[in-house]
Amino acid sequence: MALNVAYPKNSSIEDQVSPAEWQARIDLAAAYRYIAQQKWDGGLFNHVSLRVPGEPNYYLMKPHDLLFEEVTASSLFKIDLNGETLGFEHNVNPAGFTIHSGVLRARPDINAVSHVHTVVGEAISARASGFRCLTQGSMKFYNRIGYHDFEGIAEEPGECERLANDLGRHMTMILRNHGVLTCGTTMSQSVFNLADFLGAAEAQLRIEATGAEIHEVSPEICEKAAQQFERSRQGNTTWTALLRQMDRVDPSYRN
Repeated sequence: MALNVAYPKNSSIEDQVSPAEWQARIDLAAAYRYIAQQKWDGGLFNHVSLRVPGEPNYYLMKPHDLLFEEVTASSLFKIDLNGETLGFEHNVNPAGFTIHSGVLRARPDINAVSHVHTVVGEAISARASGFRCLTQGSMKFYNRIGYHDFEGIAEEPGECERLANDLGRHMTMILRNHGVLTCGTTMSQSVFNLADFLGAAEAQLRIEATGAEIHEVSPEICEKAAQQFERSRQGNTTWTALLRQMDRVDPSYRN
């Protein structure tokens, strides 16, 4: 079965989709722009996706040749989750399709996926012992991270299932020797998980680089803090504030 990609034809796409899909497009475009502002984009080869509301077998993702800073709501591709073949002729990155379709197909509770190769993320991914919970922000991820071994560039369809198995029931995964993947039921949750993880990972690397003795937090307190983070419901409020900030900087992502 060939990949089914809906190509946006012009800026009037807002009139061709449901209000829910248009809002999803705005949210995803904002996520791309925010990641670009934070310098986490790394050119063309990172990916962020969002499931289409009311159409669980479709998700939105940028065309391969667009920079994150160029993405708009109307430029996003609508991709068939069950497609089996893919090539650059579709202007969709093969590795992006493998990673995002693998997660979204296996986890109906997940609607948004963010995957980046930042310096910090790559450094953490190459550590044999992986991520450590050394700061308050890191406790959010205590015993809540999956690990996926590097298999080469993720272009083989068979890797979809292995990615999903290694993610398990988590919302965050370290792709060893590769980068970081964070998920969410909403776009805001995925993006803020990414921001929190990269911040905690950078703190870990800086702490370890001092060579000083490190004060470890007990497993019981780490788990307590993780559960406190899970009970927090600040994502939507923070996302609304972020959109206001994005509008002041450059509202063209809404086009």
